Amino acid sequence: MSDTTIASTPPEWAKQSAIWVGWPHLKDAWADDYEGAQREIADLIKALAPVVHVKLVIGAPHSRAEAAELVGEHAEMFDAPMGDIWLRDIGPVFVTYLNRLEGLGFTFNGWGGKYELEGDTETAAAICRLEGHPLKRLDFILEGGAIEQDGEGTLITTRQCVLNPNRNPGWSEEKAEEALRLAFNVERVIWLGEGLANDHTDGHVDNIARFIGPGHVVCQTPSGDDDPNADVLREIEATLRSAELEVSTIPSPGRILDEDGEPVPASHMNFLISNGRVILPIYEETHSKLAAAELAALMPDHEIIALPANHILTGGGSFHCMTQQVPAVDGGLST
Repeated sequence: MSDTTIASTPPEWAKQSAIWVGWPHLKDAWADDYEGAQREIADLIKALAPVVHVKLVIGAPHSRAEAAELVGEHAEMFDAPMGDIWLRDIGPVFVTYLNRLEGLGFTFNGWGGKYELEGDTETAAAICRLEGHPLKRLDFILEGGAIEQDGEGTLITTRQCVLNPNRNPGWSEEKAEEALRLAFNVERVIWLGEGLANDHTDGHVDNIARFIGPGHVVCQTPSGDDDPNADVLREIEATLRSAELEVSTIPSPGRILDEDGEPVPASHMNFLISNGRVILPIYEETHSKLAAAELAALMPDHEIIALPANHILTGGGSFHCMTQQVPAVDGGLST
């Protein structure tokens, strides 16, 4: 185990004092899905509110009234710089350091220069300021959705993202591992290859593999003969098993298409764990029911709440991508 007196990242199933959620305000970017995404996020907030203090980032004045109408008293609202809702990537990653919290703030370049929006580079500092915790800046490019940790010294990431020339040109696995070990005080970095098809994040790991316990990782098996990620999902499972982790699987959503008939990166892996609840994004009827049942069997101490996330996905992510948890300073596991 890593020396927790130095620094550590509490696992997502550890007790949380709050969770930050992004609220859509870019009407042109979301287009016809703007109101649908807000409704789905409101349902997410209502599912979280009984177990954790929900803090909502309002990125523009006009969206405060929209949020108030749909969310009511279920969340506390804060004005803060934010290009779009993807707080997992633009917000701080909180770690414990000498029995206190600090936020790690990485360089953010719009997922390799694809979407550079005003406010995104200021969000991490704003959240740390509002939380009252210091922000430690690191001078390399990384998004929170690109890493997955078990709180016991193991980190999973993907070559497609972290070694992509559009992030840190010239990085080798060795150089990347050194940076990740120093940032998160981990002992082991496990590399996966490719992420989901048409994922503009270049293969974020929180769409393909998630820890649900120390050394216990869950990934997806293909659903349907036409699953667009069948080969990738099989390779992910094989790689994780070869790493001698405890590996469990649930079904993928299968082939989910956008309005142009192209596969979208729908994933049951983008679930969110918070204080005894797991909010599972779903996109259709058949595979989602089996995924929810199997996840419930794997996490018997948690309540699994399955919620539609089709409109949110049009923006490029889901529940995990648009949230960032604040670990409780006193630590401990949620129940």
